[in-house]
Amino acid sequence: MKTLLITILALITVMGMEASEGVYNEQIKASAFSYRTIQNNAFQEGEKLTYKLHYGLMDAAKATLEVKKTDKAVNGRSLLRVVGKGVSLGTFNWFFKVDDRYESYMDKKGMFPWVFIRRVNEGGYKISQDYTFIQNKGKVKEGKKEYKAPTNVQDMISSFYYARTIDFSNAKKGDVFTFDSFVDGETYTLKIKFLGREKVKTKSGKFNALKFCPVVQTERIFKKEDDLSVWISDDENKMLLLAKAKILIGSVKMELSDYEGLKNPTSKI
Repeated sequence: MKTLLITILALITVMGMEASEGVYNEQIKASAFSYRTIQNNAFQEGEKLTYKLHYGLMDAAKATLEVKKTDKAVNGRSLLRVVGKGVSLGTFNWFFKVDDRYESYMDKKGMFPWVFIRRVNEGGYKISQDYTFIQNKGKVKEGKKEYKAPTNVQDMISSFYYARTIDFSNAKKGDVFTFDSFVDGETYTLKIKFLGREKVKTKSGKFNALKFCPVVQTERIFKKEDDLSVWISDDENKMLLLAKAKILIGSVKMELSDYEGLKNPTSKI
């Protein structure tokens, strides 16, 4: 059950603490390095997505993903601050209390992270991480530790937002989309397989949707690669609508319950 809530959020690739100012202290030499530019038509500052997570028949948790404005910058480059929160609800609180917060400071033009903050408290299991991404040098720093990582590598939260910028308009069933993500001191190549177009119903309404199967590690939480199915809106927003997972200890469903500040009209039917 450890990190169950955010494992689901992050693989769909997610509390009151703010980013440490010390994270920004390193001076990054950007000369002779060309940053990429990604066209983002999917989301904007002010967007907030709210989800309910069900464990079996029980309402287990509430999660929010919010894009906020920030005046912070790296090498003169503007950033987006994305905050993901997860808290347990009702009866679930009594035997497995969840209080999680994730933050990603993303490059506004390049759609990659510069800073990642993770604070997890699930059933007494705690994680605290502060990563500084030195994208132009292919490094990630955590305190005195330093890791090698590919340029434009994502974190657990920015992965979700970068994926929303991918053009799926000409996707065919079986197509696989890949990108790199840095998680727990290692770089992983994340793969999402397109399974087709469907209509899905959530607490926030019925939508035309694109269905995907994230290709995940088996024999850990999921038995098979297709035990996690994800639906995103079939519109320019590409917002997560629904996720269903069969896990070793039961089943989990996460569905969109509310949204605000969208950049585009939705595919709501």
